[in-house]
Amino acid sequence: MDPETLLKNYRPNVGVALFNREGRVWYGRRASDFSPQLAKDPAQRWQMPQGGVDPGEDIIAAAFRELKEETGVASARLLTVTPGWLVYDFPTPYKKNKWVGQRQKWAAMLFEGADSEVDLNAHDHHEFDDWRWGELEEAPSLIVPFKRHVYEELMAAFTPLRDFLRAAP
Repeated sequence: MDPETLLKNYRPNVGVALFNREGRVWYGRRASDFSPQLAKDPAQRWQMPQGGVDPGEDIIAAAFRELKEETGVASARLLTVTPGWLVYDFPTPYKKNKWVGQRQKWAAMLFEGADSEVDLNAHDHHEFDDWRWGELEEAPSLIVPFKRHVYEELMAAFTPLRDFLRAAP
């Protein structure tokens, strides 16, 4: 079976690794009323912005839209996008409409604004109740277990970019 046929049951999704000039990445803590059954351990409620791609929507446009909706951030510059899909399955008790999981493209972006630009109430759908800058290597330990392998893959993909940002004058 071809890869596109295999992926048709996975919701198209985009994630954003937002880096600051020091090479630290933005993490948001999922609001406690947002899918509490998925994050039983409070330490695993942290993640990067992500969300669905609307039908016909460009991946890059979706990445900027999700970033703005979930964080209030508009002062960001696209650095790169992962070339293939990173896929995860939803846990058995959780289903999102007809989807068995999500397929994601990840955008690395550079934050060019001030921290005061972050507004977790910028949109009527509040994903996060707190945020912080952290190390990219923290990502896998902060996320719910069923998404962990995706965060390990994006960490490996974006580590050279993070190192480049840190080496810049």
